[in-house]
Amino acid sequence: MTSRIRHVTIDSADAHALGSFWSKVLDQPLHEDDHPGDPEALIEGAGLLFVTVPDPKTVKNRLHLDLQPQDRTRDEEVERVIALGAGLVDDRRRPDGTGWVVLADPEGNEFCVERGAAERAG
Repeated sequence: MTSRIRHVTIDSADAHALGSFWSKVLDQPLHEDDHPGDPEALIEGAGLLFVTVPDPKTVKNRLHLDLQPQDRTRDEEVERVIALGAGLVDDRRRPDGTGWVVLADPEGNEFCVERGAAERAG
């Protein structure tokens, strides 16, 4: 018998707040049982579980998410996610249109936005 990954668990200072940010980024709802102040928040469709922990983030992530927009360009997605509360960490876009952008969620967890599906196909 084998195992499968059920969730990717992300430690956070406020599970509901961080889960809500990612819910908007991914356009996937939080689980119906999750409410402000709960110690956990789940985005079931994305397999992301946010858990409140007492210690703050202190170093670079050892694991991060890479987002690939499906219905917009990389640059449009970067602007949208920054408007939701992400911060710019590093811009790795190249003049030829390749590359990615490193952002951080409201608690400082880094993630990347790659070129959109149509940009990769073109």
